[in-house]
Amino acid sequence: MKPVPSRRFRQSLRLRPAAFSAGIAAAWLAACLAVTPLHAQTLPPPASAGSAATVQDTALLVADIVYVEADSILVAEGNVEAIYQGRRLTAQRIVFDQEAGTLSLDGPIRIVEPNGDVLTATSATLDDGFRNGILAGARIVLDEQLQLAAVEARRLGGRYTQLSKVAVTSCQVCGRNQTPLWQIRAARVVHDEEARQIYFDNATFHVLNVPVLYFPQLRIPDPTLTRARGFLPPEFRTSSLLGFGIKVPYFIPLGAHQDVTVTPYLSTESSTLELRYRRAFRYGDIEVNTAASRDSLFDGIRAYAFVDGSFDLPRDYKLNFGLQSVSDEAYLDLYGYSSADRLRNFATVSRYSRDTAFAAGVDYYESLRDEDTTETRPSAILDVDFERRFFPRAIGGELRLSTEAHTHYRPSDRDTDGDDADSVVDGRDVSRLSATLSWRDRYTLPAGLRAGLLGQISADHIRIEQDAFSEPEANVLTPAAALELRWPWLRRGPGGSATLVEPLAQIAWSGGDRPTTAADESTRQEFDEGNLLSLSRFPATDRRERGRVTALGLRWHHRNPIGWQAGLTMGQVWRADDDAAFTRSSGLGFSTSDLLIASHFETRGGFLFTGRGLLDIDDRAWTKVEARAEWETTRMDLGAAYLLLRADPDEDRSDTQSEWTVDGSYIFTPQWSADGFWRYDLGDNRSDRAGLGVTWQNECVSAEISVSRRFASSTNLEPSTDIGLTVLLKGFSTGGSAKEYRRTCSSF
Repeated sequence: MKPVPSRRFRQSLRLRPAAFSAGIAAAWLAACLAVTPLHAQTLPPPASAGSAATVQDTALLVADIVYVEADSILVAEGNVEAIYQGRRLTAQRIVFDQEAGTLSLDGPIRIVEPNGDVLTATSATLDDGFRNGILAGARIVLDEQLQLAAVEARRLGGRYTQLSKVAVTSCQVCGRNQTPLWQIRAARVVHDEEARQIYFDNATFHVLNVPVLYFPQLRIPDPTLTRARGFLPPEFRTSSLLGFGIKVPYFIPLGAHQDVTVTPYLSTESSTLELRYRRAFRYGDIEVNTAASRDSLFDGIRAYAFVDGSFDLPRDYKLNFGLQSVSDEAYLDLYGYSSADRLRNFATVSRYSRDTAFAAGVDYYESLRDEDTTETRPSAILDVDFERRFFPRAIGGELRLSTEAHTHYRPSDRDTDGDDADSVVDGRDVSRLSATLSWRDRYTLPAGLRAGLLGQISADHIRIEQDAFSEPEANVLTPAAALELRWPWLRRGPGGSATLVEPLAQIAWSGGDRPTTAADESTRQEFDEGNLLSLSRFPATDRRERGRVTALGLRWHHRNPIGWQAGLTMGQVWRADDDAAFTRSSGLGFSTSDLLIASHFETRGGFLFTGRGLLDIDDRAWTKVEARAEWETTRMDLGAAYLLLRADPDEDRSDTQSEWTVDGSYIFTPQWSADGFWRYDLGDNRSDRAGLGVTWQNECVSAEISVSRRFASSTNLEPSTDIGLTVLLKGFSTGGSAKEYRRTCSSF
C-alpha cells in the first residue's frame, strides 16, 4: 500500500548496486539510456550481496516522495534527481519494476554527462539490462554544441542511439517557432558513440528553412572526434589568372599516427591535385606537401613538393631536414603555396648542452628570382661547428675552444666574372677551416665599475678555387685582446620606477695580416647593438677586423610603475684607418662609423615600438633604418613597419630601397571582424601586395571572404587578383568548435 505522508518533503537516499540487480540508472542514462543498477541504502541488503559496494558505486537519489510497492517496485516522485559517478539525472517520476525488468521515467527528463553532453526527453522506457530503450521527444546536445532533436530515440546495444524524424543544428534556437540559420533534417539518424560518428538517411540541408542540398546518405564525425575520414570544409576561390575554382579537401587517417589529405582544386583555367601527408613517429615527425597542376598559362604539368622533418637521435642529438622542389619559378606564388624567392634543401644534426655546442649541416639553394641564376650563386653549402667551454680553477674565468669548417660551391665553371651585375666571379668555390681559443673574465671594480677582459688567438685556413683574380689559399694567425668597461647607474624613484644609465666602452686590438684570398662570405655586414662591443663585426671568419678599434656607447632604460617602459642604445666605433672590406651601407667602412641608434617603447595598453638605424653624421642622412610599431587591444591589432636601405653597389643594390608594410585586424562586433595588409615599395613608387579579409560568425557558422592582389614581381611577372570564400558549419569536428561563441536569446 502506498503510504500517504501528512506533508510534502524531500527525501534523500544513498543507493548501492547490491540489492536491486538492475536499479536506477543515472550512469548509463546520460549516455542516452544505458543504466547501472542501484539499491536503496535504507533497505537491508540481501545476505548474498555482502558489502562489496564501493564509494564510487554509491549513488544519490533525491525526490519529494520515495517509496516501494509490492516489495519489487521502487517509485520516486516529484523533482527527482539522481547523481552517479558525475552524471546527473532529473525527472518528475521514476518507476523501476524489478520483476518485469523495466524502468519508466516521466519528464521533463534531463541527463547531464560529466563531459557536458545533455539529453532531454518527455518520457522514457527501458528494458531489462538497460542497454535498449525508447525516449519520446528526445533532444541530445553533444559536447555542449551540436543539438539533435527527434520525435523518438532508441538505445540499441549500449552503443548506438537511433533517432527518427530528426533536426540537427548547432545554432541556438530561441522560441518555439524560430528557424535556425541552418539545419540538417533527416528521416533517421544513428549516433555511434564508440566510433563517434553520426549517420544520416535521406538528409536535407536547410538554410533558413529552405532546402538547399539533398543527401541519400551522409556521415559526419561528432564534435568530440578530431580525426575522422571524410570531407573537410570546401574553399571557393576566384583568380584573375586561374578563374573561378573550388577546393574540396578529403581527409584520410592511416592509423593513429599518420594521415593523408587529398584536395582536388578545379577552376576554369586549371586542374590541380594537392596532397598532404603527415606521420608522427616516437622520436619525430615528417610532413609532405605536394601538388600537380595543368593550366592554360603553362605548357605541360606544373608541380611542387615540400618535405619537412624533425627527429630526436641518440645521445641528445637532433636531426632537422627539408626538401623543396618546383617545376617553374611562378608556380608557388601563383597558386598561393609560398611567397619564397628561393628554395632551400637542407639537413642539420645538432646537439646543445650547458658547456658544449655542435651543429653540422648541408644546404642546397635554388633561386626563383628572374634576374638570378643558380649557376653563379653559392648553391651547395656545408658547415660544421663545434664549441666547448671550460672553467679552469688555476686562472679563473672561462676558456672556450671553437672550431668551424665551411665550404660552398657554385655550379658554374667560369673563373672570371660573367655578364651578371653582381661582379662576382661566376664559378668561385670556397673552403675554410677556422679554430679559436679564447679566455674571458669579468671583475667588479670600486664605484660599481664592471670590467671585462678577453684574449684569444685564431687560426684560419682559406682555399679558393675557380677564381682567376684571387690567391688560391691563405693561412692566417690572428691574436686579439679586448678590454671592456661598463658603469651601470641605477636610480629608483617613487612608486617603484627605475632608471638605468650605463656607459659602455671597449678597446680592442687584433694582430696579423688580412688574407689575400677573395672575400666571399663577409660581403654584407650588420652593425647593431648586438655587436657594438665585439672583436670583429664581420659575419664570417674569412675576414676579421685588424688593428686597434675603440667603441663607445650609452644604454638607457626606464621602467614606470604605471605600466610603460622605454629603452635607448647609442654607439659608435673608431679605428685608425678606413676598412674597404666593409660596405658603405654597413656604416663601418670609414675610420669613424655611422652613429648607431636603437630604441624601444612599450605601454601596458598594448603599444610597442622598436627601431634601429645608422645615421651618417657627415651627410646628416640615414644609411639604414628598420622600425616597427604595433598596437594591440582586445578588439584591435594594428602594425606598421618601415625599411630603408641606401644604394650600395658592393651589396648589388644600385638604387635606394625602401618600403612600408601595414597589417592589422579589428573586431567590430562579436559577429563581424576584418583583417588586411598592404606593402608599398617607395623606391619604385608602386604597391607590391595587398589583401583584405572579412569574417562573419555566430555560434553555428563562420564565413570568411578574402581579396588579395599580387602585383608584378621577380617571381610573378603578371599581376593577379584572388578572391576566396570559406564557409564553416560549427559544431562538427571539421568545422571548428561552437562552444567559445555564445549569445543570449534576447540579443543576436
